[in-house]
Amino acid sequence: MHRKSVVPNNYTFPFLLKSLSDFCELKQGQCVHSHVIKLGHLDDIYVQNSLLDVYASCGRMRLCRRVFDEMPQKDVVSWTVLVMGYKNCRKYDDALIAFEQMQYAGVVPNRVTMVNALAACANFGALEMGVWIHDFVKRSGWEMDVILGTALVDMYAKCGRIEEGLSVFRSMMEKNAFTWNVLIKGLALAKSGEDAILWFNRMEKEGFNPDQVTILGVLCACSHSGFVDTGERIFSSFIDGKYGFSPNIKHYACMIDLYARAGRLEDAVNFMSNMPFEPTRTMWGSLLTGSRAQGNLNSCEFAAWKLVELEPENTAYYVMLSNLYAEMGRWSDVEKVRIMMKERGLTKDLGCSSVEAEPLEDVYEFLAQ
Repeated sequence: MHRKSVVPNNYTFPFLLKSLSDFCELKQGQCVHSHVIKLGHLDDIYVQNSLLDVYASCGRMRLCRRVFDEMPQKDVVSWTVLVMGYKNCRKYDDALIAFEQMQYAGVVPNRVTMVNALAACANFGALEMGVWIHDFVKRSGWEMDVILGTALVDMYAKCGRIEEGLSVFRSMMEKNAFTWNVLIKGLALAKSGEDAILWFNRMEKEGFNPDQVTILGVLCACSHSGFVDTGERIFSSFIDGKYGFSPNIKHYACMIDLYARAGRLEDAVNFMSNMPFEPTRTMWGSLLTGSRAQGNLNSCEFAAWKLVELEPENTAYYVMLSNLYAEMGRWSDVEKVRIMMKERGLTKDLGCSSVEAEPLEDVYEFLAQ
């Protein structure tokens, strides 16, 4: 276009900026931004919204906000890009503040705005705002399509209102695998294992194919509810290829946690030794927590040393090991741990004497996303 000496106009830039947004091309986006200014198209709202989208897609919300604040007129797309950008950067409080400012500005949100605002509510725990959005949807007579309905189920589940989430789920005329996943994940996080399994079975009966997230959610539900036999049956079917894909390391971590919580420590150790993966910090943390719950101090010691081996610079594990030896009355070993810390240049941080490995912390963080 430049070679032909054709000057771009306000219709050219939105298409160009959309492609840069899709590929997160920040530098080229800034370059195009300078051309927009030079050619005098900065006052065009479609061009401005496209610039907002580039900066938001690249995670540069400070630049996005600067462009937004300089816009003389803002429409629903402008506000939605701002809310979506903050949400995607996990700045959920800023997303909700922008959403509230949108209301004060008198701009009526659309479905895309609401879906992104609901995601921010879900991850920030802003139940009151989520309920307001649900009421707005009902007052406006919007159809509960699969995207909006899934966002509402997710919001209620993550805010601990699983019954309201189930009510929305039942009212939806159309559902997809994501809808089923947020419900099963929500039940797993709410520690409603029996219900999670019930809905998992219903999902299969209604012809929806579980994916890796589905299986992860139902295995976590089995773990929290002590359903060892059910968890073993599901995992066995998983291994046999029933679902068309292989378990990943998070699924194995759930099984170890299942055995450890049920007090089947030997099964947990045997399972770890036969995995196609090396045991992770999360897995040893599950064994440690399960061992402590069973009062098996020897198993605690074994798991604690494995954690030290995996992360030799982590002071908390030495402190945990030292406290364990003190509990066992093995004072010479307490001194050995302290000497080891000193030799490795580690110091005991204030307040870390009660630190204990959190089992499945990365798995639950994944489920909560």
